[in-house]
Amino acid sequence: MANRRMFSKNITETDIFLDMPMSTQCLYFHLNMSADDDGFIGNAKTIKRMVGASDDDFKLLMAKEFIIPFESGVVVIKDWKIHNYIRSDRYNSTVYTKEKKQLKQNENGQYELGMTSGIPTVDTGKDRLGKDRLGKDRKDTMSGKPDGVSIPYQEIISYLNQKADRKYKHTTPKTKQLIKARWNEGFKLEDFKAAINNQVRDWLNDSKMDKYLRPETLFGTKFESYLNNGPNNGGGSGGSEYDNLF
Repeated sequence: MANRRMFSKNITETDIFLDMPMSTQCLYFHLNMSADDDGFIGNAKTIKRMVGASDDDFKLLMAKEFIIPFESGVVVIKDWKIHNYIRSDRYNSTVYTKEKKQLKQNENGQYELGMTSGIPTVDTGKDRLGKDRLGKDRKDTMSGKPDGVSIPYQEIISYLNQKADRKYKHTTPKTKQLIKARWNEGFKLEDFKAAINNQVRDWLNDSKMDKYLRPETLFGTKFESYLNNGPNNGGGSGGSEYDNLF
């Protein structure tokens, strides 16, 4: 079996993945590291216990369709072929041939169930997962459809581009992650515009600071400071100009 395992950012930097608890993400990485060369894991529950993950973490991975379970207890990583390409001279076929026969690959390289016999249903539990859209969110993410969250990514980035004369894309995963983090903290569209206005006022005509008019700086952990950096708050004077950057 090949010893090296890889991860595609097309999977692990999507909103549907990053919205999961850190313990669930950690379990996913450990399952990938323990999978055979076809992405199958025969001791998933043992791995769950070893890394201190909960039953809810395991159920969430199934509900969001990051793993596919079988009645035998075996699970397979749905996006294994997207994550990994294994050279033929290093590849060892899975021993879970019965389970593999129940799968097919779609045009994206993802595993899908070709037949449903022997596939257990997932009791997600209403308390933890009842409001989740389960696999629908994930399918929308992979197909490029909106994730259902009414966060105005495009309007925020368009406003930044207009004010700072930039050409940033609102679809960049890191940019969306930062905007969503601030949005989930309770900041709204007008707050983003105000923070942009404040820093454009202070930095746009400053050759040293102009380069920091970018999403990773503006929408990072100092966002609230930028929001409150009004004309009378000394945003552009007193101390080093780098003091409030990061």
